[in-house]
Amino acid sequence: MLPPQKIINDPVHGFINLPAGLPFALIEHPYVQRLRRIKQLAMSCMVYPGAMHTRFQHSMGAMYLTMQAIDTLRLKNIDISPEEEEATVIATLLHDIGHGPFSHALEHSIVADTSHEEISNCYFDYFNQEFQGKLTMAKAVFSGDYEKHFLHQLVSSQVDVDRLDYLKRDSFFTGVSEGIIGSERIIKMFHVIDQQLVVEEKGIYSLENFLVSRRLMYWQVYMHKTVVSAEMLLIKVLQRVNELIMNHITVFTTPALHFFFTHHIHIQDFHKDPQVLEQFSLLDDYDIFTCIKVWQQHPDKILSFLSRSLMNRKLYKVEMNNNVFSDEYVEQIRKKTIQKFDLQPDELDYFFINETVSNKIYDLEKDSILIVRKNGDIVDMADATDQMNLRELAEPVTKFVLAYPQ
Repeated sequence: MLPPQKIINDPVHGFINLPAGLPFALIEHPYVQRLRRIKQLAMSCMVYPGAMHTRFQHSMGAMYLTMQAIDTLRLKNIDISPEEEEATVIATLLHDIGHGPFSHALEHSIVADTSHEEISNCYFDYFNQEFQGKLTMAKAVFSGDYEKHFLHQLVSSQVDVDRLDYLKRDSFFTGVSEGIIGSERIIKMFHVIDQQLVVEEKGIYSLENFLVSRRLMYWQVYMHKTVVSAEMLLIKVLQRVNELIMNHITVFTTPALHFFFTHHIHIQDFHKDPQVLEQFSLLDDYDIFTCIKVWQQHPDKILSFLSRSLMNRKLYKVEMNNNVFSDEYVEQIRKKTIQKFDLQPDELDYFFINETVSNKIYDLEKDSILIVRKNGDIVDMADATDQMNLRELAEPVTKFVLAYPQ
């Protein structure tokens, strides 16, 4: 009798066979199931109503692409043992486990000065202990410490399964066709030389489309000015709650959220106290929005105004410019905002935002995308393409942002 096969139907990749054994046990774990309650694109649904997909869906998709990549490499006689395959699949499955509510939008609002990758490392330690050391190799692959470096590059590099899934998935759910990429084609072009992940030369046009699509998705979706407005407003809401609690003013919160508002957690606290990771694992998008619904009625005029603005999509007007705004113009908006809302100087920070946003598509300082030519030569993608100037894409694009109530 054949063992039962677990299959899910993914709208992006089709039917996905879930791996049995330890990976499936991790998928079923409450800490991984929590990712079902964290949106992949945070507040992008304010602009693209279909963007309601979750970190769990993305993790399943990236895991699937990892299995496809390993099958491709084995067909090219790359030695990958069953144990290494399982470790790489687990590393991919858990690569986003450290995300908190609303993903990147609140990355530094709940745990100060800490990236989700650092928290993911804490989860690897936790799971490794719970499963009697069976995640040791998976953590090494995730961290880049395993001897076969190409396995880490499948999980995290400039052309990894993470990006190959999220670009295609985010494009699908937002309906932004500019993000469509040939992930299958790129994976079929994967090869390994001297323990480095390389892409065969005939895949270079798919890579060019991948990089251009990534740039378009950043400014059309991830950093769309209305998305930026909503995410900045969300950050200001939590900033105000934190200030009120520090001033001993009663504010409704869920128990897990209250823990982080009152303990000022940093990454070292995750390593010292197991309760910190347990409390973090109770947090998801629902905690935040449940509280915001209640905060609409809070007697503090700033918190109630911010909460109502977010709940009813009365977002701040955003001006985004390639050049810095003049001091005169900034001061003019500041004065108008103070007068309109009768603000004290220390309250203006909640109503007037003057910041920058930036990104770069190709990072020459990190692992390059390596191209293997038909004659066996290996060159950087920046030197291999004749259709685009990747060195320009390696330069960060910075835009200046003003946001204030309309």
